Amino acid sequence: MDAMDVVPGDVAVKMDTDCSKIVDEKLPEYLALADKGNLTEALENLLGLEKQTRLAADMVSTSRVMVAVLRLCYSSKEWDILNEHIILLTKRRSQLKQAVQKMVQEAITYIDNTPNMEVKLTLIDTLRTVTDGKIYVEIERARLTRTLATIKEKEGKVTEAAEILQELQVETFGSMEKREKVEFLLEQMRLCLAKKDFIRSQIISKKISSRFFEDSSTEDLKLKFYRHMIEIDQHEGSYLEICKHFHAIYETDCVSKDKTMLAATLKNIVLYLILAPHDNEQSDLLNRMYTDKNLEQIGTYRNLLKCFITPELMRWRSIREMYEPELRTGSGSEGDNSPTEVFESTQDGQKRWADFKNRVVEHNIRTLAKYYTQIKLKRMAELLELTESETEQFLSELVVNKTVYARIDRLAGIILFSPHQDPGEVLNQWSNNLNQLMNLLSKTTHLINKEEMIHKFNTPPAPTAGH
Repeated sequence: MDAMDVVPGDVAVKMDTDCSKIVDEKLPEYLALADKGNLTEALENLLGLEKQTRLAADMVSTSRVMVAVLRLCYSSKEWDILNEHIILLTKRRSQLKQAVQKMVQEAITYIDNTPNMEVKLTLIDTLRTVTDGKIYVEIERARLTRTLATIKEKEGKVTEAAEILQELQVETFGSMEKREKVEFLLEQMRLCLAKKDFIRSQIISKKISSRFFEDSSTEDLKLKFYRHMIEIDQHEGSYLEICKHFHAIYETDCVSKDKTMLAATLKNIVLYLILAPHDNEQSDLLNRMYTDKNLEQIGTYRNLLKCFITPELMRWRSIREMYEPELRTGSGSEGDNSPTEVFESTQDGQKRWADFKNRVVEHNIRTLAKYYTQIKLKRMAELLELTESETEQFLSELVVNKTVYARIDRLAGIILFSPHQDPGEVLNQWSNNLNQLMNLLSKTTHLINKEEMIHKFNTPPAPTAGH
């Protein structure tokens, strides 16, 4: 038996008297009294014994007596008396904290054995009341709250369940294991998403560090977390972030071992990467993904990715005829040939398909800006398969986003892709180019002279006449 009552975060309480012999003697006597039908008298005797052990600061004996009180009430199916004694024992003066913890842990085991839902909810409410604000039973309170939230969700009260679970700030619980903390946070995210509270879900997600998922034992939680993040960013329309989440799933061992999951994840990576607006990060990821050997399993998607890497114009009609059946319906119903949900027949799917067409147009405009210094608006519209007003609108968006440089002469109907340069800058550039040219000529002359000298040295002298 320990001589101290120790609770994490509290000062140790020294035991004054060892009451184990008294408890060993009296406890069977009082339990036998309850078996004879004298429950009230047995409980009164146990409460007196509990007072004696509590004042003696004997944590182990106090815990035994408190648990015995609960077991008598439970075995007699006196649920109201059970709830009353839980509150009574908790509120007693100088009650030992670890004894309360043992009592609460015992009471939690009775929840699944209650006769009906009303009794179960009453018991949970009683336990949540006595554990409120007590750091030494914070884990027990958290688990009770999660149980209550699950019950409310099954009743169809998703909003109420989410609000109940959001009361918990599990990230501040020092005694809770990291895995259990993450499980609670993921459950909070799930319930917030169920009630379409995307902002709250985003806030909760910041409490989970991605470094936690580096351990292979957390793969199930990693997949759950990134699926929640995908749902959040789908609502926000952040295609590049969705691509990153799928890429994190792609790097999970259990996914890489499952060919079907691997192919489906790669398809989503490619499509959301293409849908993301062009910038340095997107372009870098685009080129790195193209070199991935696993893309050979999904040749159609690899070819589509290549179209966006190659600086050539893409005809929307050709792209649509070539890739739309595969992207929307797939070439089969199962395995690697099944389609993704990116372009499904929903409002969001139609929006993503429209964005896909926009990305093709933007790629074509960047290609034109690379090869042309100026072009007529009418000709550019023909190449893009758009009207002149649509062409001007797309071009304006890219200019505002600083993706390309362009100026439009509306009177002449000409688009200039080369920026206007100051005469001084033009002269400096011409001078630099001229210097580079002269350096190349000088180096070339030197190399020619060197070759002539080597050739002359290696050539034997011609024989003279008479020899």
